[in-house]
Amino acid sequence: MSIEYAIIVRSKTRLEALVDRFNTVSQANFYIDNLGGNFDDYQVEHDNFYRSLETLQTRLSGTLKNKILYRNHLQNYIFAENNLIIVVGQDGLVANTAKYSNGVPIVAVNPDKGRYDGVLLPFDSSNFILGVEKVLNQKHRSRVVKFAEASLNDGQKLLAFNDLFIGADSHVSARYRIKFQGKAEEQSSSGIIVSTQAGSTGWLSSIFNMAYGITGLFEKNIEPKLPHLNSEQLLFAVREPFKSVRTSTNIAAGFIQKRSELIIESYMPRNGVIFSDGIQQDFLRFNSGASVRIGISDKEAHLVLQN
Repeated sequence: MSIEYAIIVRSKTRLEALVDRFNTVSQANFYIDNLGGNFDDYQVEHDNFYRSLETLQTRLSGTLKNKILYRNHLQNYIFAENNLIIVVGQDGLVANTAKYSNGVPIVAVNPDKGRYDGVLLPFDSSNFILGVEKVLNQKHRSRVVKFAEASLNDGQKLLAFNDLFIGADSHVSARYRIKFQGKAEEQSSSGIIVSTQAGSTGWLSSIFNMAYGITGLFEKNIEPKLPHLNSEQLLFAVREPFKSVRTSTNIAAGFIQKRSELIIESYMPRNGVIFSDGIQQDFLRFNSGASVRIGISDKEAHLVLQN
């Protein structure tokens, strides 16, 4: 099917979010200045973003019809086969968009190379049109990304580009029963992180850093290693498991393959959650009576490569 429409996905700038809160630019400026902040940085970031966005829209208008979709509307938008997605923003926006992309190609654009590293943003406003044209001519190459999937016993599902968190929504212990590779136990912990290949250098890496740092107090000459996953693996880690009369710590980490699952049953009467990619608004409730299966999703994201 030929591409007929480009959907430009963006977030509000920090300045726009401040104006939403304080009604005007001058009031936002007054608030930031009174706190000793640098309002000019908000303005420069805003101006850079809009220069990039305007350049992109101008160049794109001669090739494809297009419209803008804001990040907070992603959950309610259904991408069609004749769409092309163009993400303009930070890496996190690419990850969030990918979960709803339905396999539609994504051209990811870095609007401010002096501000964002752009690991998932191979294009900028000057060269993105080359990626668009390759997609239109079906000559593009893509990085295929696999998702982690949380499937609740009530039928609800949640995808994760980088990682899933299963636990309590505040700084209290999560209580649950965990089952993996034929073993099961009750646990109390700070929650469970499940990471994809894409997310293994993010939140999961901080858990490894903590573990090696503590181990280094007692064992010398240990060389820290970060996890290296392939696209067909997930890695879960239990955060700060607590051993007691009722709770155990024998299931602390493990690899989830295509034909294996991690099963967790909530023992939390309230405040239990599952959220993905660090976005707490993108969550499922996980209270007593709920159980979840964590595995690799059949769905994929296709990130268009520059070369």
